[in-house]
Amino acid sequence: MRVAVVGATGNFGTSLLRALGDDGSIEEIVGIARRRPQLSFPRTTWLCADIVTDDLVGAFRNVDAVVHLAWLIQPSRDRRVTRSVNVDGSRRVFEAAAAAGVGAIVYASSVGAYSPGPKDRHVDESWPTDGIPTSFYSRDKSDVEAILDGFEAAHPDIRVVRLRPGLIFKGEAASGIRRLFAGPLLPTALLRRRLIPIVPAIDRLRFQAVHSFDVGEAYHLALTRDVRGAFNVAAEPVLDPPELARLLEARPVAVPPRALRMAVDAAWKLRLQPTPPGWLDLALGVPLMDTTRAREELGWTPAHTAGEALLELIDGMRRGEGLDTAPLEPGGAGLLRVREFLTGVGARSRG
Repeated sequence: MRVAVVGATGNFGTSLLRALGDDGSIEEIVGIARRRPQLSFPRTTWLCADIVTDDLVGAFRNVDAVVHLAWLIQPSRDRRVTRSVNVDGSRRVFEAAAAAGVGAIVYASSVGAYSPGPKDRHVDESWPTDGIPTSFYSRDKSDVEAILDGFEAAHPDIRVVRLRPGLIFKGEAASGIRRLFAGPLLPTALLRRRLIPIVPAIDRLRFQAVHSFDVGEAYHLALTRDVRGAFNVAAEPVLDPPELARLLEARPVAVPPRALRMAVDAAWKLRLQPTPPGWLDLALGVPLMDTTRAREELGWTPAHTAGEALLELIDGMRRGEGLDTAPLEPGGAGLLRVREFLTGVGARSRG
């Protein structure tokens, strides 16, 4: 099998390349990214391409399957840029795959595509994917799901798989995740258990996480098994205030959701951090996912708990860990994180 991975240099792109490299039945992997990394993986060749402007049909010629992972979270303050990549770019990827005669597409959807749902029970893949209206990330994920619905109807001969993971963590992505979500003012040296005194106790703050390596294996299985449709991907346990307090050796403290949202919104508007309040709305709004289908039809079993993935990320942030790719590089912020300040803390992409 010859596989093209679009957005191969990010958090779970690098984990997928790792999983595919361990599979001798994968003959060749084409890693597609805007900027060529220094990192190398077995049987992987790199191709530089922008999914918004460059020819993709030629990149997908003689490819058996395309995995589409490319997505922009930043610049959060420029919706023209993020939507052009996330929605318009995704449409171009799907259309190019069809034009090139690709037999299968595996797309990186998300728990964020789901409409508001319950936190006291788990829902399966039939839950509506109309998104959380106040989250640009969720709206874009929802819109791409709708595009795929039309694409599948027009191209029934192409096998389409959508993976909907929870939050994806690994230590190797720590520097990149810190830049995307926390910004330059986070004192990472203090990110250690017993130095994090409290966690916010909010009723609907119940979310699911999964280790990036386990997500990479889920994509690997989706590529190599004859399956179609959507799969929820998450590890146990659910991360709620009591579990977070146990993991971090902290104390749950009741925080009104409205007050927390106002604080996040103010910090974003003051450019103290790059994350708009829609991300909090998403965390509190999306349902808990049932992963039965992934476990039974893909044969997927996570090797890490959700808590282990979170602690690995926090430890990685404290140590400034990363990989030698543009999205994950540990030194990407520059001396004293000056590059993040110069790009406006969520206003513009780097390079």
